[in-house]
Amino acid sequence: MTTARHDHRALGRELGLFGTDPLIGAGLPYWLPDGATVRHELEEYIRATERRAGYQHVYSPVLGKRELYELSGHWAHYADDMFPPLEMGEGGGDGEQLVLRPSLCPHHAVIYRSRSRSYRELPLRLAELGAMYRSERSGVLGGLTRVRAIQLNDAHIFCTLDQVAAEARAALELIRGAYRAVGIQAARYRLSLPAPGGKYVANQDKWRQATALLRQVLDEAGLPYEAEEGEAAFYGPKIDVQIADAAGREATLSTVQVDLHQPARFDLHYTGADGGRHRPVMVHRAVIGSVERAVAQLIEVHGGAFPGWLAPTQIAVLPVSGAQLPDGEALLRRCAAAGLRARLSPPEDGSLGARVRQARLVPYQAVLGPRESAEGRVALRLRDGRRLDPLPAAEAMARITALVAEHSTELW
Repeated sequence: MTTARHDHRALGRELGLFGTDPLIGAGLPYWLPDGATVRHELEEYIRATERRAGYQHVYSPVLGKRELYELSGHWAHYADDMFPPLEMGEGGGDGEQLVLRPSLCPHHAVIYRSRSRSYRELPLRLAELGAMYRSERSGVLGGLTRVRAIQLNDAHIFCTLDQVAAEARAALELIRGAYRAVGIQAARYRLSLPAPGGKYVANQDKWRQATALLRQVLDEAGLPYEAEEGEAAFYGPKIDVQIADAAGREATLSTVQVDLHQPARFDLHYTGADGGRHRPVMVHRAVIGSVERAVAQLIEVHGGAFPGWLAPTQIAVLPVSGAQLPDGEALLRRCAAAGLRARLSPPEDGSLGARVRQARLVPYQAVLGPRESAEGRVALRLRDGRRLDPLPAAEAMARITALVAEHSTELW
């Protein structure tokens, strides 16, 4: 039986991570300071991971002309999930229709074709943590898992056909590494295929070619997977990494897709070694998917006890009495200088036991009694119940800082 404490909607509000308001609208949560900290750390982790993997980051606008989505195929195959166009009439000048984007791929295709490309540049990996918008029905909205304004960890790899398998495998490795760092597990892997009669682009040869490439990637990775019809993107098949929430409901978090359709629609090309024009393949991938859904999963899996590097407060500083308060304030400043998120829990907040219980979700509790103050040490209590012998403050800070920098899920 699922309890409210394991439901991210209840726990997220209890912990002050996010909220909603009818005046803002359904499916449009706002982030409170602690939730914004978790989100920021997750975003910075994925940006750094992508940079090390050879990605270049871009920014693109959340709006585009209707013609952009007609060209990409979204208007014909995905319009039911898009918000109505914004009519730029007399006030806007020229009668254009602007659309809130439902995905980032058309913008990245335009960025790719903004200048000529050579085979020497490929694979070209363009990444963006960008906003997109889906016109979800009110009945399916819930917490952070189904929202209308989505911050997506998206990327598009433009490559040659013989580079596709290696790039898709590398994307899967990024996904698996990220899951280890945040402490979550995939429920299963799914090969998502089109359903007969569905709204998909009609080119069976390209579908077969793209599907064969993704099967090869999954087989070579040794990952068990299930093929399911009706779950493909309108332009191609995909590998979906499925997660399950506290109630057992399944959702897609991460994805790798092979797209042979949009490069042709946008007339993308590169100059090959032979001097001729060649068509690139577009590999779509999202390592942590939407930030909203990723944080929802983190709340449910960890019950608010996030890995140390993600925790909104990493160290609770607990002076035993008022005599140790100046040393507690000094330790707080020391934590800030080391880039650690700490807060002071002074004696007036209650007994030491009460303050320890209040900080139960904080990874590290630094207790300062008379002996610790006199010796320049701290007595660390770890969130899992372990108590360490008093350590020099510099040694304790260095150890915690190293674990945070490694994005470790271990506390010590």
